[in-house]
Amino acid sequence: MKPIAHIRSDFPAKFGIPRQAGLVAELKAQVVFEPEFRNPEALRGIDGFSHLWLIWEFSQNRREGWSPTVRPPRLGGNVRIGVFATRSPFRPNPIGLSCVQLDRVEWDGPQGPVLRVLGADLMDGTPIYDIKPYVPYADCRPEATQGFAPPDTNRRLEVEIPEELLNRVPETHRAALQGVLAQDPRPAYQRDPERIYGFGFAGLEVRFSVQDGVLRVEEVRPEH
Repeated sequence: MKPIAHIRSDFPAKFGIPRQAGLVAELKAQVVFEPEFRNPEALRGIDGFSHLWLIWEFSQNRREGWSPTVRPPRLGGNVRIGVFATRSPFRPNPIGLSCVQLDRVEWDGPQGPVLRVLGADLMDGTPIYDIKPYVPYADCRPEATQGFAPPDTNRRLEVEIPEELLNRVPETHRAALQGVLAQDPRPAYQRDPERIYGFGFAGLEVRFSVQDGVLRVEEVRPEH
C-alpha cells in the first residue's frame, strides 16, 4: 500500500492540531496527489459531495510492536483503555480517519487536481492512502453512544490576543488560529497556569498561557 496524496496544512508538528476533524471549520488545507494519481478522471463526480473521508497514516508514530492498552489524554493520562476502544495514534497499524469538508476542487494547476478542504486535523505532510465520499444516510448515526468520550462542551476557552500580536497573523488565518486556541491545545493532563506553551502555525510560533478559563497569547513570531 502506498500514499495517493499528502496533506498540506498549517501545522508543522502535532502540538496544536485539533483533537478531531471538524472542530475548527476555518482551518484550510490542501490534498495534493502524488504524480501517478493526478488524473482528473479519478475525481469525476467528487464535487457533488460536501464532505469526504480521508484515510491516512499517523506517520510520526511508527514503532516496533504495540500495546493492547493506551492511556487517553482525555482521561488524564492515568487510566488504561483498550487500544481499539480509542482513537490513539499508537496502534498496531497507525491508520487515521478524518471527515473534512470539501471547499472546492482546483482542476488546473502545476500539481494537477488539488482538493481544498476545511476542518482537517492533520499535520503538514501527512500521507493519505484513500479518499471516500461522506454519505449522510449511511455514515450519520445520531443514536450512537460515545463511551468515555462525551463532547467537550465545557472546554472552549475565552481567547485574548493583543491587537499588536493579532496583526502579525495574516488576516486569512486569524479566525482559524482563534478557533484552534479556543479548543485548548494543551494536553488534558497539563494545566499549569504558570507555564508558557507554544506551537507552530502557518509559519509562525504562537506562545500562550491559560489561567481561569482564559487563554492569553503572549507572543507571535516567525518560526525559526
